[in-house]
Amino acid sequence: MINWGFFYGTITNIYDIIWSGTEDSTGCYKMISMQNKDEGIINFVISPTTYFVNHEIMSIGDTVIGYYDRNAPVPLIYPPQLRALAMAKLVPEYNVKVDYFNEQLVSSDGTLRLNISPFTQIVLENGQPFTQSPSNHDLIVLYGPTTRSIPAQTTPYKIIVICPKI
Repeated sequence: MINWGFFYGTITNIYDIIWSGTEDSTGCYKMISMQNKDEGIINFVISPTTYFVNHEIMSIGDTVIGYYDRNAPVPLIYPPQLRALAMAKLVPEYNVKVDYFNEQLVSSDGTLRLNISPFTQIVLENGQPFTQSPSNHDLIVLYGPTTRSIPAQTTPYKIIVICPKI
């Protein structure tokens, strides 16, 4: 199970890297450097499997949020270098949360509960419809307003179900 962590900030640099252990990976892997005044600098390794919300193209100067696995090994270097699992631009039209949601559709950190409506679009990472319940899955949730309750409740616009990789 993924222990989702996140870092948000402004992209300061994007460049190609060669990922060790891969043959002819030139151009397939990128490094995105981000800076946040509160947390400093971080480098995200972007692989061909990194999911970009709404397939947005990231550019220097964009304010984004990167999601990673807190349990994944990390080299002891500065700035930290983490493997990005998902990336999203911060936009005023919606909020994004990536987390595991239990049977009651409450996030693992207990801060958000999903109330699914007939208008909530539920899809797989490849854009195909997901026809089962999204509960007990890792989800990428795009949502608008929330209640002021604990946990906050929302009716999401879109849910992207992250299925285990084979």
